Amino acid sequence: MTTEQEQYLAKPPSACCFTGSLHEGTSRGHVENVLELPTYISRPPEGKANGNVVLYFPDVWGLSNNAQLLMDAYAAAGYLVLGLDYFRGDPISKYRATRNDPPPPGFDHPAWLAKHFAFAEGHVEPWAAAVREKFGTATTKYAVVGYCFGAPFVCQLLATDTVSAGAFAHPSRLKEDHFVALKHPLLLSCAETDGAFPSELRRKAVDVLQREKKVYHLQLFQGVSHGFASRGDLDNPYEKWCKEQSHSAIVSWFDLWLVRGEA
Repeated sequence: MTTEQEQYLAKPPSACCFTGSLHEGTSRGHVENVLELPTYISRPPEGKANGNVVLYFPDVWGLSNNAQLLMDAYAAAGYLVLGLDYFRGDPISKYRATRNDPPPPGFDHPAWLAKHFAFAEGHVEPWAAAVREKFGTATTKYAVVGYCFGAPFVCQLLATDTVSAGAFAHPSRLKEDHFVALKHPLLLSCAETDGAFPSELRRKAVDVLQREKKVYHLQLFQGVSHGFASRGDLDNPYEKWCKEQSHSAIVSWFDLWLVRGEA
């Protein structure tokens, strides 16, 4: 009998998801409630707006400064960006002074993950619908991007007609069904060394995408590990380059399907 753990093509968040580097910089957006859920909103610079929207699903650090700076970068490319705080003020950073601190004694990681995953799973689609109603027009197209914890929700929306394209980086908690159900193009931005999405499981995921004839693109970065795209060490020139290349590829992917009319 196959256990639930063995069914995963990208494993649930674990130790590799709870560490990383803090990024410096001043974010440009603001937080307001959408469907009574905290939402970071970053708008494109004047004259650069392309009329489309990116929905952003963060890793376990929630609407951290890292996440806000990443969302600002998507906004700088012309998109209105909205990021959902499905942790509702209870990200993993609340329990650690820095990203590399051990958890406090007795902290129950599985319980924390289960609580927030269940909430997110039930609120992503209503939140996305509220975003469309409040911020969209008849011509607006939507893309979705997620990091680690956010990957399943990228697939959840790509299985609907809510969005035109999606991407995730160093994903977690994905099963074969997530890939089978895709209706729209997916970009996978992956690390060579990834405890949550190791090479043998990544190859299985690609096998599923090929078998099911899905539209996808896989990029694989040698020499970096899980978390490189959202909390990599920016003092390391190569890690910084990988992070920037991941973001640039995702923007180009969204431009292809939303801006150039391919979707």
